Parts: sequence; C-alpha cells; structure tokens
Amino acid sequence: MTRQAFTSMPPAQQAGILCNDPHFREYVGRHCLGLKWPVSDSAAAHYLRDLCRIASRRELNTDDAARRRFEALRTDFDAWAGRLARPQGR
Repeated sequence: MTRQAFTSMPPAQQAGILCNDPHFREYVGRHCLGLKWPVSDSAAAHYLRDLCRIASRRELNTDDAARRRFEALRTDFDAWAGRLARPQGR
C-alpha cells in the first residue's frame, strides 16, 4: 500500500494532519501565541480556523481566500521548522 504525499492531499486533510503534529502544536503555542509550551490538537485546530476565518477545516477545500491563508500558515510553519532553505547573504 502506497502512502499519499502530504502535498497532494486536499487542504482540509493537510490541516487535520498538521493539528495533530506535535511540532505544529509547538509552533502554534510558542511562535504564534507566545506561550512557553505547545497547545493541544483542539487548540491548534481552533487557531487554524480563526486564522483562516472558517468554521470548519472542510472549507479549505472550497474557499480560495481561506486556502491562501492556510498556505501562508504552512509556509511560515515550514520556515520556523527549518524545512525551507534560508536565503544566502541575508
């Protein structure tokens, strides 16, 4: 059985996976909310819905503006987690 690549999943599915990821929960707690600890999966989901201005993560599959906000959040998380290359000389 082959696993589906994260980037090929619908945004709502990606959001569900991220909210259960301990690193993402740490990012939300420490980086976004200024706490000294990670948040729970439900708190991460609440933060994501608030930031994306949606009532349900399913809306990420149909609301273009919400999807763009989610993509920006993912990019910021990836940069925070060191998953993106940093520009040289800056």
